[in-house]
Amino acid sequence: MTSHEVADILAHGFSHVGKVRPDNQDSFRLRSPGEELTGMRGCMYGVADGMGGYEHGGIASTLALEAFFETYYHADGSSVSQRLREGVQVANLGVYQTARRLGVARMGTTLTVVNVIGHTMHIAHVGDSRAYLIRDQKAICLTNDHTRVGELVRMKLLSPDKVRTHNQRSVLNRCLGVDLFVQPDIFQVPVQDGDCIILCTDGVWSVIEDEEFAKFAAEELDPEKLNQKVFELAMKRDSDDNLSVMSLRLQRLLPSPPGAGDSRWNRLLQRFKRRGDLNV
Repeated sequence: MTSHEVADILAHGFSHVGKVRPDNQDSFRLRSPGEELTGMRGCMYGVADGMGGYEHGGIASTLALEAFFETYYHADGSSVSQRLREGVQVANLGVYQTARRLGVARMGTTLTVVNVIGHTMHIAHVGDSRAYLIRDQKAICLTNDHTRVGELVRMKLLSPDKVRTHNQRSVLNRCLGVDLFVQPDIFQVPVQDGDCIILCTDGVWSVIEDEEFAKFAAEELDPEKLNQKVFELAMKRDSDDNLSVMSLRLQRLLPSPPGAGDSRWNRLLQRFKRRGDLNV
């Protein structure tokens, strides 16, 4: 890869305190094409939602993203998944230790990060912020909610359409900063030119349906305008939390590096094809 070869990814992040909360405990961060090290280690985008019921949620979300990005881009791990996993653990420990240094009982945050390398998007996820892949006017939520309600859905004891209105929707059973160790979801999905990726905190997805994300993505090619539409609808529907959304447009991706065609990659492709959700 020569120095001038960079992916063409349009990205925009937006965060707002919303109508109810006194302060904004959400954070977002991005490292787009052209920045140092992104050519070798990919373009990375993330959102984090500080725990509303805990103290210093805004500090926790900002610290987690900073520690994760710094660790990922400078870690010695030989694979993307190793660096993502190390980034999560360093971020988790940083929040955990900061809480004790500040003398607060607990600090916590969600963390959802995507890293685009070639035609592969790697994802690290803890908590209930979400990552959506939108293609062919269909929105697929790629992440699992690490909540009590999410567990009920995975156990088939609750219908997915009941999640947004459930009174325990925001009760997390996994987040960064509460325990010394955390188990993140680390996985990868195939992406292609023309895909739209949306990352958002639960203050956004709790009041906007998946098909509405797909509709907005089809109407607005510009990520900033897309985010504005999402924000306006969330405010109109009286979201009771902070509102953070990041939109990506994948326009000219570079060839995937060696290893992208491994068995796990192929199994994931087949799963998408069987579901008929995406044309891959």
